[in-house]
Amino acid sequence: MQGTKLAIADVVLITPRVFEDERGFFMESFNARDFEATTGFSGAFVQDNHSRSVKGVLRGLHYQLAPHAQGKLLRVVQGAIFDVAVDIRQGSPTLGKWVGVQLSADNKQQLWIPPGFAHGFLVLTDTAEVLYKTTEFYVPASERCIAWNDPQIGINWPCDEAPQLSAKDRQGVPFSVAELMQA
Repeated sequence: MQGTKLAIADVVLITPRVFEDERGFFMESFNARDFEATTGFSGAFVQDNHSRSVKGVLRGLHYQLAPHAQGKLLRVVQGAIFDVAVDIRQGSPTLGKWVGVQLSADNKQQLWIPPGFAHGFLVLTDTAEVLYKTTEFYVPASERCIAWNDPQIGINWPCDEAPQLSAKDRQGVPFSVAELMQA
């Protein structure tokens, strides 16, 4: 696996080694030793999630407060998404900044988003299936949501029309009043 630190260095794009031939392909989707060497994260993953969405669905920007802050390792097994991480760590030099990458079943890349970041994604294809591991369990009372279109953050979502949002995501708060993480 090869790791590429993005503009916010703690967020890492992971490109696996893929062995392909006329029969198909093989890849190691996770290896704890290589993952730690690539990201510096030595903790455990405690939950796996699988989401399926249609084109134009935007999920996010979600996070959980400490002590339930989640790190996430995401990959797409069908379709493509634009995946975004927003730094919400108080005192961080990149507080309020974002990075985004396209993850797809074709590129087989993964994104490591450590605790202290809000996360969201936009579905770019007719459908997309996203698998992600988390470092903490889902705790509804700790979950928060920042508005996907907050002008202070200024995410450049690749969409021509308003995305489809859940009722919860339509209630996302402005970054200026969001509860942030301790750095």
